[in-house]
Amino acid sequence: MNTAQLQQRLRDLKRERHAVLLAHNYQTGDIQDVADYVGDSLGLAFRARETDADVILFAGVHFMAETAKIVNPTKRVLLPNLDAGCSLADSCDANALAQWKSEHPGVAVVAYINCTAAVKAQADIICTSGNAVKVVNSIPRDQPILFCPDENLGQWVMEQTGRKLILWPGVCHVHVQFTAESLAKLRAAHPDAKVVAHPECLPIVRSMADEVCSTEKMLAYCKASPAKAFIIVTESGMLHRLRKELPDKEFIAGPTDTCSCNECEYMKKNTLANCIAALENLAPEITLPEDIRRRALLPIERMMALGK
Repeated sequence: MNTAQLQQRLRDLKRERHAVLLAHNYQTGDIQDVADYVGDSLGLAFRARETDADVILFAGVHFMAETAKIVNPTKRVLLPNLDAGCSLADSCDANALAQWKSEHPGVAVVAYINCTAAVKAQADIICTSGNAVKVVNSIPRDQPILFCPDENLGQWVMEQTGRKLILWPGVCHVHVQFTAESLAKLRAAHPDAKVVAHPECLPIVRSMADEVCSTEKMLAYCKASPAKAFIIVTESGMLHRLRKELPDKEFIAGPTDTCSCNECEYMKKNTLANCIAALENLAPEITLPEDIRRRALLPIERMMALGK
């Protein structure tokens, strides 16, 4: 089958299975175009909660499907490919975190949403890249904080808040591939383009950006800006959504030293074919022990309460 036929088969299966398809911003364009919702991981999980779907097919990576299950316990959650992992989530082992906590009582644990359910279950509060500053500022200034698992996002939060954080030594292997040298060359070729970078990037790359923000805020920034061209320093799947929703503007992929764009091989493990297979077989299914799910939900709810 060609792409259009695969997409139609996926639409038919969604209807048959009473399913909702969630696609992260970093998915390929052919999946985004047939998804019910496209966005970031937490926003998608709550979008699914608002639907009456019986099945959630999450085209993303493993921790995202876990998050969907945490907030949608009665729905069946499918991940097209179980090998779609995350280097950042893998950098924070739940047992290692438990050991660290036992050795550092009284330290508040702020966990970035990009972590496993078992790590979320040990956090005091969850944050996203969009609200990390707000979350950290909600904690008493005299209380020490461990920020995990992304040290680059943690460094950026320290810059924004003026607070000293203990940083877990984890990184996103995609975002650390962006370099100052490659970005400087591209900016010289596009002097009028605004540089928009994700806070998971290295500090020197963030310092070169006109705006540092989450993927969802990238869309809002580019829409509001009078600029006509933007260099987008995050995983290249984001460009499909930007070009689709803002067709009158130019979006240029942030480069690395070895390529003109930057793809997450884990995100790209999802395809139309394995999305179809997942709905046909209702597998692979993501399940969580109920005690882990409940404990992981609490710090998410604490974060959500800050927005009310």
